[in-house]
Amino acid sequence: MLRKKIYLVRHGQTDFNLRGVVQGSGIDAPINEKGKAQAKAFFEAYKHIKFDQIYHTALIRTKQSIEDFIAKGTPTEALPELNEISWGEYEGTPMTPQENEYYKHMLHQWQMGNLDYAIAGGESPNQVAIRMRRGIEKILKGPGETILVCMHGRAMRIFLSIIFKYDLRYMDQFEHSNLCLYLIEQVGDETFVLRKGNDRAHLKGL
Repeated sequence: MLRKKIYLVRHGQTDFNLRGVVQGSGIDAPINEKGKAQAKAFFEAYKHIKFDQIYHTALIRTKQSIEDFIAKGTPTEALPELNEISWGEYEGTPMTPQENEYYKHMLHQWQMGNLDYAIAGGESPNQVAIRMRRGIEKILKGPGETILVCMHGRAMRIFLSIIFKYDLRYMDQFEHSNLCLYLIEQVGDETFVLRKGNDRAHLKGL
């Protein structure tokens, strides 16, 4: 199995991000004008990298965020296993002070180790981790060495926790922002090192 170098990015900004509205996996929102500018800035900074394989989720905002790389003809696959966590009944809901308190309560439950806790109608971290492991296995066993992956904020935290063998209680240490980059390098069969984390240097001109 080839050792992978994974360029992992979060999608560009959507209007839902801008307005503080919960998206999750049930809202298939496109990136907005700022998101397009972020995508262009990332492409300009990394277009010299020859990616062997590209993966995005089944949601349009991830594909749009890396479409300039896809347009170069690099083999590309959608992996729904990498989709954002489902926020259930809260998807499409503005983050009011009341909703923010509920969100904080949920995070506290996860940090205390209650990883089966889920928002009403949504997924728990343990449920997301099951499908995330399937997606990671496909990437690691798939073709190529230099890989580009575009996904979502909470899903990225779970992805990174699995890759680095962290307890999911501590996933919030993996900070993220729209079109940030995590550069991960495989140095052993099951060993990875972090070369860049939440890197936004390519966005400084925006």
